[in-house]
Amino acid sequence: MNNNDILRSLRYTFDFNDDSMMALFAQGGYEATRSEVSDWMKKEDDESFLPLYDKELAAFLNGFIIEKRGKKDGEQPAPEKSLNNNQIFRKLKIALELKDEDILVILGLADFRFSKHELSALFRKPSQSQYRVCKDQVLRNFLRGLQIKMRG
Repeated sequence: MNNNDILRSLRYTFDFNDDSMMALFAQGGYEATRSEVSDWMKKEDDESFLPLYDKELAAFLNGFIIEKRGKKDGEQPAPEKSLNNNQIFRKLKIALELKDEDILVILGLADFRFSKHELSALFRKPSQSQYRVCKDQVLRNFLRGLQIKMRG
């Protein structure tokens, strides 16, 4: 999945308008303009399409965590320069305060079967032998299931 697809999906799922999107980016440490937000939402074949880079998506997800869970004491984490699906999935899990069982239910809503062991492998440190890379299919089905849960 590309970052723009993830952002589009989250915007639709949680019914964010441009102002709330800009506020989430700002909370995460990136001052996004209304035109940037608009261009990120466009399809790839649109001439004003603007690709969303990892650092910008990381800022949005950090802002999403702050919005849902509140600010931590002390210095706020800086947005990562690069993201992978595992990190994106982990940030969404943190923001929405999901337990493994909740995630499995959400994946089930999208008719995607996944075991608890497979899921725990996605959230391990990359240096551990049981670590598994989160494939696009898993993240896509999680976002689809989240949409079904939140929007019906």
